[in-house]
This record gives sequence, structure tokens and C-alpha cells, in this order.
Amino acid sequence: MKPANRIMKQVLRGGTAAIAAMIIGGASLGYAQESVSVRATLLTGGVPVDDPSAAVWSSAPPATFPMSPQVHWQNRIQEVTVKDVIVRALHDGTQVAVLVEYTDPTQDPDDAAALEFMVGDKKAHFAHGQPMLQVEGGPVNIWFWKNKTGKAIDMSAKGFGTLKPQEHQDVTAKGVYSNGTWKVVFARKLLTGHADEDVQITAGQFMSISFAVWDGRKDAVGELVEKGSQKAVSSWWYFRADAPPDYSGYMYAAIAAVLGLGFQFVLIRKLKKGQ
Repeated sequence: MKPANRIMKQVLRGGTAAIAAMIIGGASLGYAQESVSVRATLLTGGVPVDDPSAAVWSSAPPATFPMSPQVHWQNRIQEVTVKDVIVRALHDGTQVAVLVEYTDPTQDPDDAAALEFMVGDKKAHFAHGQPMLQVEGGPVNIWFWKNKTGKAIDMSAKGFGTLKPQEHQDVTAKGVYSNGTWKVVFARKLLTGHADEDVQITAGQFMSISFAVWDGRKDAVGELVEKGSQKAVSSWWYFRADAPPDYSGYMYAAIAAVLGLGFQFVLIRKLKKGQ
């Protein structure tokens, strides 16, 4: 084989590999971020705000998060029933719905679950926004549901002992228990008119979310085992609502591919003339 032909083949192989790397590499970063997040899939049409068992939930990718006993402030607990939660989310550009699923051996009136979000730009600890080492502390928005009442409470906190219901109630929730499993769906508009108290969910942006669960069972003397601060909790995780499709990345990749092929064409012509 002539040297020029060998060079031409190497140019073609190298150019193709570089273009593929640009496309695949750009996609892999997004997948790495999504692997540790709750992804709210964008739907056309309404989201199932009051139906935890709706078939459309199967279109939302599940994410599993570990739960552990709350030990950051009094009263602490050493053992909890719920070890992990499976979370899915959907949105339609106006409303968002988050489905929390977890195993609980018994259905009790005081069974409860909650979502927590940071509010604004301040970094807050997942323990109700309490200031701690290297964490300034800040407001958090908590969506709380209890089986006994069958509805949600939209709440705010800025540290231990500050948790309170908001004057405005924007959140809804509904729970369904079946075969030892709770499915609880929380719903709200993506954006509200209360940015100082409510998390504002902007499609395409990552934000922080955490989870809490209370098993409402009672001990031998009739006292609740999990109540108040005695609960199963998670740390912060990522949450992101899908943005509308953006094909600009493919356009840039196509432009890069055309430029790369054009460069290869010019180079090959010059090499052929030099044979």
C-alpha cells in the first residue's frame, strides 16, 4: 500500500472517531447527572395529580434513594421502618407531580411522608434548613402528607423549631396503600407567586430535594414509634424537570461533522495530487 493511501485511511478513521466522541461524550455527561436525580418527564397533556396508580407513571424513570434514622436533633431515633423510597416525577409545563413509593408492613392513620426543597440561592441543610458547619442555612419548602387527613400541608422552615404551615396552600397530595406498599403523589404548579417561601421549579435546572417518611405504628403501650423528628430521612439529592426538546446539540454536532468531512476531503485531494 502506498504511504499516501495509508495516511488517507488514518485520516478517515481518526475524523470519524473524533466526531463520534463529541456526540457520545456530550450525552454521557447528561446521563451521569441524571443517574443521581429525580427526573420529571415532560408530558403532553395533564399530569396525574390525584392518581398514584395511573398507568402513565410507568413512563417516568424511577430513582431509588436510601433512608436512615434522623439523628441530627432531638428527639432522635435509632431504627426506622422505611429503608428506601422509589421516586418518579412528571410535569406538563404547568404542573408537576412527584410519586413516592415505599414499603410499609401495615397501614396506619399516622403514616406520613414529605418532600423538602431548598428555596432560593442559599445553601440549606436538609435538617429543616438548620445552619451547620460550612452550611449557612436558609429557607426550605416542605410538602407534607398524612394518611389520617388524606391531604397535603404546604410548609416552611428556617431551622430547628421553625416549621410552620404557610398561609397559602399550593400543594395537593393523595396516598394509596396496597399489598404492603404506599404510593403517595404530591402535586403543585411549577411556579407560584410566593418565591420567598415556595420552591420555584424551572424546567431544565437542577435543584435539591430530600425525603422523609413516618411509619405510624404504635408500640406495646400505644405510643407512636415514629413521630415528629423521629422519622426516616434522606440527604439532599438532585431534582430536574425536563425542558422542552432542544436540538441545538445535534445541530452543532452536524456542523462539526460537515466541517470535519470537508477538512478530510481537502486533505485527501492534496494527498492525491502529491502521489
